[in-house]
Amino acid sequence: MKSFKEVEEHIEGKLKSKLPSDLYYHGLHHTHDVLRSAEMIGKEEGIDADDMLLLKVAVLYHDAGFTSVYKNHEEEGCEMVKADLPGFGFNAKEIEKICGMIMATKIPQNPQTQLERIIADADLEYLGTDRFDEIGQTLYREMRIYVNLESERQWNTIQMNFLKNHHYHTEFCRKYREPKKQENLKKILKSLEIH
Repeated sequence: MKSFKEVEEHIEGKLKSKLPSDLYYHGLHHTHDVLRSAEMIGKEEGIDADDMLLLKVAVLYHDAGFTSVYKNHEEEGCEMVKADLPGFGFNAKEIEKICGMIMATKIPQNPQTQLERIIADADLEYLGTDRFDEIGQTLYREMRIYVNLESERQWNTIQMNFLKNHHYHTEFCRKYREPKKQENLKKILKSLEIH
């Protein structure tokens, strides 16, 4: 019997001890946010209990690769899944599905299955919420360290381009998050004075 709680305790222990403290965006709090979003979107999309378990485990591991690398952390997360999950009773097919979901969070997103669409949207749900500015600031702080961002203007230009190119993949997010995302984009355009 696969236990989500056991997997959660195992990987959260690793994340708490090994994630760099200057991951202001990609910290454990982000994994918790995405977990809440994924459960909500998964329920809205009507997935069954087995798929919900796989989805939630994929979320726990989707940024776990940051414990050792910044670039290509998704591939690293998949390696961790392959090493860890057989010990928790997951079979090869389930592990493959989980890795597919982790890879679906890689930017630019290209999810192929319903579960991949759900995790992709859960990972970036905040783009279409009132927390956009607050969460965006944490990503800005992190990218200043890891990606050599020079100015807030450069950051706003990156955000503008990202929002223009991003699209949600689930019915729920298209209906309930896309309108707010467009408002958030307008605010950035205004701050850049691009009309």
